[in-house]
Amino acid sequence: MALRKIVTEGDDVLLKKCRPVEKFDKKLWDLLDDMAETLYDSGGVGLAGPQVGIMRRVCVIDIGDGLVEYINPQIISSEGSHEVVEGCLSSPGEFGLVNRPVKVVAKAFDRDGKEFTVEGEDLFAQAMCHEFDHLDGVLFKSKAIRMLSPEELEHDED
Repeated sequence: MALRKIVTEGDDVLLKKCRPVEKFDKKLWDLLDDMAETLYDSGGVGLAGPQVGIMRRVCVIDIGDGLVEYINPQIISSEGSHEVVEGCLSSPGEFGLVNRPVKVVAKAFDRDGKEFTVEGEDLFAQAMCHEFDHLDGVLFKSKAIRMLSPEELEHDED
């Protein structure tokens, strides 16, 4: 496993749509392992292929309940909506209010090419939406209702 460099805003790779994964092989497994290591090193909750310069539909998420790997994911249903504070490893130090579903059901493939369905609520749903957006070249800032100042973030922590 190896740490990958996280691509930051300003790099056009973050604005491009990813290609589907077609080969479920050692190269993919190595990428997933590297992405997990990079995610844990960064302190984030999710990381998508474009954020490490790989234009494939792959991401990893861990909100504290264990790592979930998504290959060629897609949301199949969502419920509710709420405003949440969101940030991104590719936009360090920036946060905004984003409207996200409260509940999401998604399907994807695991590293062995087996399809699975996962249901997430609150932070898990938010993380899925955020990371899946990356796979379509969409950054959270383009969905932000408004960006938050450092003072507003400090106030929210009180």
